[in-house]
Amino acid sequence: MKRSLSLRGSFGLLPLVAVVSLLSFRAAIRCGIRSGSPAAAAVVARPLPNATILRLAMADPSEAVVREDVDCLLEGNLPASYRMGAATWRHRLASEWRRENSQPDAGLRAGAEGPVMFRLRSPQNYQIFREVRRSVREWWRNRRFQPQIVSELVEQVKRPIDQHYGLSDSRQRYASCAVVGNSGILLKRNYGDLIDGHDLVIRLNNAQIEGYNRNVGSKTGLSFVNSNILHLCARRESCFCHPYGENVPMMMYVCQAVHFLDYMVCKSSFKAPLLITDIRFDMLCSRIVKYYSLKRFVEETGNPPEAWSKFHDEKAFHYSSGFQAVMLALGICDRVSVFGFGKSVEAKHHYHTNQKAELDLHDYEAEYAFYRDIGTPDPCFVK
Repeated sequence: MKRSLSLRGSFGLLPLVAVVSLLSFRAAIRCGIRSGSPAAAAVVARPLPNATILRLAMADPSEAVVREDVDCLLEGNLPASYRMGAATWRHRLASEWRRENSQPDAGLRAGAEGPVMFRLRSPQNYQIFREVRRSVREWWRNRRFQPQIVSELVEQVKRPIDQHYGLSDSRQRYASCAVVGNSGILLKRNYGDLIDGHDLVIRLNNAQIEGYNRNVGSKTGLSFVNSNILHLCARRESCFCHPYGENVPMMMYVCQAVHFLDYMVCKSSFKAPLLITDIRFDMLCSRIVKYYSLKRFVEETGNPPEAWSKFHDEKAFHYSSGFQAVMLALGICDRVSVFGFGKSVEAKHHYHTNQKAELDLHDYEAEYAFYRDIGTPDPCFVK
């Protein structure tokens, strides 16, 4: 049975540190980490988590597949995982995209008539290969579990956004941010003006705002997408990478290494930053959600955590775009308001589509548990 949960909470960085401590084996956090908060001496002790749950949360069965795809791209080939799906997914590469958008023809094309097999090292495609190879190598070499990545998000994300908008380089977090989810529950509320009143508004996966301004607002400071969304958007002439406008910064996390082709093509048409999440940040998000999912499974079923994989596809299991957007906001904002997260039996899955069902690869209830943990009233916070 689905639980109706409408989040519009005020979050801060401190509770996130407590959650991260579960996965980095820390037992205490300090109050007053946030910028502008007075230092405090109180240390909050946390019980050690179940060691088996921690071990399973740290495991990533999909790593071997991703590594193989990365190696293929670095060698100048399309990954086998992509070639097998080429007959289903019509992937039009640089030449077709650029022709449709008045960009120079790069001479690279793939059809959908059957398995696609070509080498990016060919002379006419060498420049494309070189850029893709550089981006993939830079992304992959950071692959390690490093929870401290949260403290680097201001430099990695906020600073280039501020520079784009011509703001002063204070290197301080935003005072307030709104993360706007896509749940159909938004249609029951007129949050538009409240959302637009935040310093930064983050929207997810190219959700439509035209016609819904009263419910979801009209301001967009950052578009946050997964690379599957960017891949689909890049194939449509009416969308071509930037549905909110070419001057709105976008950030994406990489679902498949081959999507660096989409990133490279879209980046050439952007007038605003097109950022990729640090893979260390991806790993942190993955471990937190898997930890919460395992913990919920044990508490609700009474089964051992090892049985979790019988009910979830470990290789496909993934956090939602909304979860990572909230995590990002916690790293770059002093106050985070969350809108449009949660479900209702009367509401659509997405407010702007007719989709009713949730995706099996996500555990939304586990993510909601995380939101409740970091949103619990705390004397360190003032809403």
